[in-house]
Order: sequence, then C-alpha cells, then structure tokens
Amino acid sequence: MLRFTPILLAMLYGLLMFRFSAWRTARELDARSSELVDPNLVPLITQMARALDLPRIKVHIYEIEPVNGLAAPDGRIFITRGFYNRYRAGDVSAAELASVVAHELGHVALGHSRRRMIDFSGQNALRTALAMVLSRFLPGIGPMIANSAMSLLMARLSRSDEYEADSYAAALLTKSGIGTAPQKSLFEKLEKLTQSGAAPMPAWLLSHPKTKERIAAIESLEHKWGVTPP
Repeated sequence: MLRFTPILLAMLYGLLMFRFSAWRTARELDARSSELVDPNLVPLITQMARALDLPRIKVHIYEIEPVNGLAAPDGRIFITRGFYNRYRAGDVSAAELASVVAHELGHVALGHSRRRMIDFSGQNALRTALAMVLSRFLPGIGPMIANSAMSLLMARLSRSDEYEADSYAAALLTKSGIGTAPQKSLFEKLEKLTQSGAAPMPAWLLSHPKTKERIAAIESLEHKWGVTPP
C-alpha cells in the first residue's frame, strides 16, 4: 500500500486543485461581469432559447480585453468585453457574436466546461502520478514521457471538444433560423481578431482546431442535413 501513497496523494492534490480553481473562477467571474442587454443581440439569443425550449438564455460580459467566449464550469455563458467592443466597432456582426454564444452553449450542454476544468486543474497531479509510475520502469526518462503524453492528450481532448461544440452550435443556429453562415464567417475573422496584442487568456481557453478544418466540418454537416448555404 505504501508504494501507492505518492500516487494517491497526487490524485488528492488534483481534486483539491479542481475545487480551488472552480471556486476561484466563479469568484472572478462574479466580480468582473454583468448581464448582456444589447438590443440587437438579445433577440437572437431569444431565438436560440426558443429552439432549445428554454425560457431564457442568460449571457454575461466578462470585463477583460482579450477576444474570447467562455463557458464556466457552473454553466454560465460569457463574452469578453474585448469581443463585445469589436462587435460595437462593427468588426463582428450580431449574428456572428450569437454564434459564439451557441458554441459556448455547446460546451455546457456536452459537459465540456466542467470536465475541462478538471482536465486542466488536475493535469499536473496526473502528470506527477504518471511520471512516478514510469520512473519505476524507465528511470531518467519517465518524467519526459509523462510530460509528452499529457500534452498530447490535453491537446487532443481540447480539439475534440471544439469540434463537438461547433457541431452543436451549427445545429442550434440552423434550428433557430440564424443559420451557419455567421459561424463560418466569424471563423475567418478569428485569427485577426485575437491578435490584438492584449494579455493572453488562460491556456485552457485557447486550444482550437485550424480555421479551414472547422469550416470544412460545418460544411460537411450542412451537406448531411441537406442545408443549402447562402
């Protein structure tokens, strides 16, 4: 039993870090956000709520400058102030910003937001546990293999989540009558929008597949559903 104690302690550390990270994130979002009340965006969000048979979808503005959307572990949806400002400046349309809300709703509906917090807050503990195990069989290079394995796993999980959230958003946008055109046009703009020189977002918010691959995946869904792109 004693030989497994370091591994169990590492797992316990990961659980404690998850709890602390979730608490810290919720506290930060509470302190620096307010409800979105834009007259052009709210009707589009209401359309999506009706498509989901929900009385309302509440969206908040998170007061930071980087351009991004966020699905919090508690299920709340956020658009950053920087993203909203680009919309106010005319760089992003209301429908394009609504597609971001649809994407983040996908993360919530599919359980990504809570699992992602576990993945990223606990990965150091898992990395430590894996390194301990591998070091018994591969002294010296065990930790390097553990680091590489965890990095590859996290990247793969993140990309998979993004594709799934894109598919959810495409279905929701189609059902609500907004369509997938704003979703695809926003993808074309994202690289330029996010190169604003502002402070970076946390790494667990930034891992996304390539733009062309995301658009191709949506177009494949359109073909499958028999939807004619505008």
